[in-house]
Amino acid sequence: MATLSINFDPAVIARLTSASGDETIHVTLSLGDGPPTGPAAPVIPHGPLAALMQAKLLQPGTALAFRQRRANRSGRAVVTADGQLIVDGHSTPFPSPSKAAEAVTGNVINGWTLWHIEGDGRTLDELRRELDSQ
Repeated sequence: MATLSINFDPAVIARLTSASGDETIHVTLSLGDGPPTGPAAPVIPHGPLAALMQAKLLQPGTALAFRQRRANRSGRAVVTADGQLIVDGHSTPFPSPSKAAEAVTGNVINGWTLWHIEGDGRTLDELRRELDSQ
């Protein structure tokens, strides 16, 4: 009997476990025709969030959020292992906090000061300043 092994990025698992019942989650499965390749190579973060991830100030699967009360807007995103942001309601990841924020708000906006970590409330800008002070 053939065995099927499915490995998900931790950001995908975090997103699936935090989804509410009325959200649609898209998962794409690609099947290869070659022999099993063994463990996947580690993913190295790149882009604007890479330094925070390499310093362990930001982890894959970390949930980020923002709320703009006056505009009645809010957003939620999850950090991927390669340093991008998967934003609720969007099928492709965004390479920077500002691009992710712009996708939600429809305006050019500083995502570093807008997005904060769910739970402790620190912004990405605060994490960046913490890194700079180390």
